[in-house]
Amino acid sequence: MNTADIAFPHLGIYLGSVGKSVSIFGFNLAFYGIIIALGMVGGIFLARWQAKRTGQDPDLYSNFALWGIVFALIGARLYYVIFSWDSYKDNLLQIFNIRGGGLAIYGGVIASVITAIVYCRIKKYNFLLFADTAMVGLIFGQIVGRWGNFTNREAFGQYTDSVFAMRLKTSQVNMSNITDEMLANSVKDGGETYIQVHPTFLYESLWNLMVLIVMILYTKKKKTDGEIFLIYFIGYGLGRIWIEGLRTDQLQIGSSGIAVSQVLSAALVVAGVVAWVVLRKRAKRQTVEAPSQKTEDSLDETNDISEE
Repeated sequence: MNTADIAFPHLGIYLGSVGKSVSIFGFNLAFYGIIIALGMVGGIFLARWQAKRTGQDPDLYSNFALWGIVFALIGARLYYVIFSWDSYKDNLLQIFNIRGGGLAIYGGVIASVITAIVYCRIKKYNFLLFADTAMVGLIFGQIVGRWGNFTNREAFGQYTDSVFAMRLKTSQVNMSNITDEMLANSVKDGGETYIQVHPTFLYESLWNLMVLIVMILYTKKKKTDGEIFLIYFIGYGLGRIWIEGLRTDQLQIGSSGIAVSQVLSAALVVAGVVAWVVLRKRAKRQTVEAPSQKTEDSLDETNDISEE
């Protein structure tokens, strides 16, 4: 066996040494944080590009980014802490130890949407149009950010021997995420024990890339504001339902064994489809009413001329 830190044996990919951090001028910077930051910056630029191609002011999105990112991080942390309360209730100071891990993307998304609603109210801007544009940047950040899970050896799934199977050293993985099935199928080599798992971070990154492509291509074809926003929730939700089912580090509802993200994803998909139908009906009604109003206005003008 090739004693690589991370390997995709069926694809012939063996990565000999994959660090979790880098030292710059004596400071240790986690690759996870660097990758998340790159995703955020890239997301801002993509949102600006989307704004420009739809005739909006790109600066509106750059100005929002600072607030959106700050509250997204707070939301992501709170979401994680709430559903992992047993790990923090006896040591509340650990809530602030983000370096120890623990950010949940859904918490960040919820916080971002709330922040955007407030921002649009202050700016007196159409929220649905804003969300259509901003969500393109958000999902780009998710695509890149998931690779932080790769360097951290986390957010992986159960044992698999599929073509995309990822092999990891157990010494570099959080033991709480290793299941009996993984250990039963583990292999030893050179004093190291290796598990082979679903690279769910990769699945989600690729799925989100497909959703992003659909969002960008559909932008010029949308019938009403809000459709791109809903494509995000429906598309991401559908992917997260099945991907979350593979993971071994799920945040669960109490001791029910039910994954929070699967329930929330299913709810968002259903709500997204219903909202789509409502938006389409509203847009159709407005389209029908507009010509009627125009005809009435024309008749009024004709009557005015006759009376003269």
